Amino acid sequence: MSGLRILAVHAHPDDEASKGAATTARYAAEGHRVMVATLTGGEAGSILNPAMDKPGVLDNLASIRKREMAASAQALGVEHRWLGFTDSGLPQGDPLPPLPQGCFALVDDQLAAAPLVRLVREFKPHVMITYDENGGYPHPDHIKTHTVSMIAWDAAGDPGYTDPTGDDPGQPWTPLKLYYTHGFIPDRVEKFHAALVDQGLSSPFEPWLERYRTSGRPTVMERVTTRVPCADYFPQRDDALRAHATQIDPDGFFFAVPTAMQQRIWPTEEFELAATRVSAPVPEDDLLAGLDGVDR
Repeated sequence: MSGLRILAVHAHPDDEASKGAATTARYAAEGHRVMVATLTGGEAGSILNPAMDKPGVLDNLASIRKREMAASAQALGVEHRWLGFTDSGLPQGDPLPPLPQGCFALVDDQLAAAPLVRLVREFKPHVMITYDENGGYPHPDHIKTHTVSMIAWDAAGDPGYTDPTGDDPGQPWTPLKLYYTHGFIPDRVEKFHAALVDQGLSSPFEPWLERYRTSGRPTVMERVTTRVPCADYFPQRDDALRAHATQIDPDGFFFAVPTAMQQRIWPTEEFELAATRVSAPVPEDDLLAGLDGVDR
């Protein structure tokens, strides 16, 4: 089975590298078309890699992040499309400050979904990947990404849909499976932490795990329906992460666990089948399960 199409919808450049990246690289390598849609330009981001905190970087962050995104897409072997919205930033403080005018999170939901509906009708994905109702974590752009993805999931195949911008919405196309990617899996981090400690290596995960253990939040694994084997593509995932040099510290926690150890301990990426229009019994190990014989 080849020639199917997968559309991964993300809020910012670098999200595609930290959420489901090895899976997208695997399907692209197997001959499927994979596209990443990035809703915002990441303009409101900070410099998270100390090595990149130098003159001229923050002032040119928008253009730099575009170049980083192109390098990440190349590393993963995927196609890419910017959808043109402005990063809302992550508000901090108590009380939280208002979001900036014109940012993605404040755009009317139907207007924000319109470019994604057009892209779904153009690219014709069989599978869509997005975030859950919590955004994976409570960044306003991630929550908005969930909202517009759900609108597009329903509207793309609706022949009565009218584009609120007045643009031609294209011909209807109905995607068949919708997945959530949950980002960090605490169970995975626990295993990595234990493995590092067992080998006498330093683990950066204890503070994060302690906050999680005391939060009372349920484990994400309770929602997981689909575990995709993709360990062979962890190197491509890591190349994509490193491509986002302003955001990813190569000496940080993303690279704290040796790749070979990751491949041995946790060789999959996890997804939740949120909606399906085909027979797709779960649990499953393939985003394309149930799609044999569908229209290409």
